[in-house]
Amino acid sequence: MRILLRDFNAKVGKENIFKPTIGNKSLHQDSDHNGVRIVKFATSKNLVVKSTMFTNRNIHKYTWAPPYEKTHNQIDHRLIGGRWYSSVIDVRSFRGADCDTDHYLMVVNAREILAGSKQAVQRFDGERFNLRKLNELEVRKQDQIEITNWFPALENLIDDEDINKPREKIKENIKTSTKDSQSLQELKQHKSWFDEECLGFLNQRKQAKIQWIHDPSQRNTDDRNSVRRGASRRFRNKIRHI
Repeated sequence: MRILLRDFNAKVGKENIFKPTIGNKSLHQDSDHNGVRIVKFATSKNLVVKSTMFTNRNIHKYTWAPPYEKTHNQIDHRLIGGRWYSSVIDVRSFRGADCDTDHYLMVVNAREILAGSKQAVQRFDGERFNLRKLNELEVRKQDQIEITNWFPALENLIDDEDINKPREKIKENIKTSTKDSQSLQELKQHKSWFDEECLGFLNQRKQAKIQWIHDPSQRNTDDRNSVRRGASRRFRNKIRHI
């Protein structure tokens, strides 16, 4: 994540032509010379000016005030890479913070979005119990009795003993007793849709293409298109019935 923050001494406006880069929530209406330079720099480096994209009160947009004037300016800005555009949630200034400077403290509220592999997230190598069997009265009572019998082990805990050891022991005992009263649920095995039949479709399409390359006649062209359409239709039907 690339974040650029500093005093640019630049007023960024609300011009529609710059809207993709700076938004339209700036304190100022028009950009000055340095503001235009920021826009050009951000565009060339695939950055966006996030400090002018949030609907905050004007007092939370001020970043500097001249010593002997009552005007306020927004000349400090925060830029972030376009790839992490949505990572910055808010940018605002805090006037009451003592930073030993004539500029106000600016705070960037950002979050990092971590994308995991979809297959890794869905992968599950553990055991799943068939909880539907708990609907049976006898099974539920037996399960309660088995689990209750292991709780007296808590009375024998030693204060100096690592609490994780009894915890793991009780966990394994509960799993063992649950296995006795419940059956494990069989995980569904997903079959690959690409099989020998699909390979035959591809071979037919390949042969039709080779024949068309050697003899690009109208007949071979029609045969090639017919085989392609037929193979595509069969692929879609197989995927649809998975």
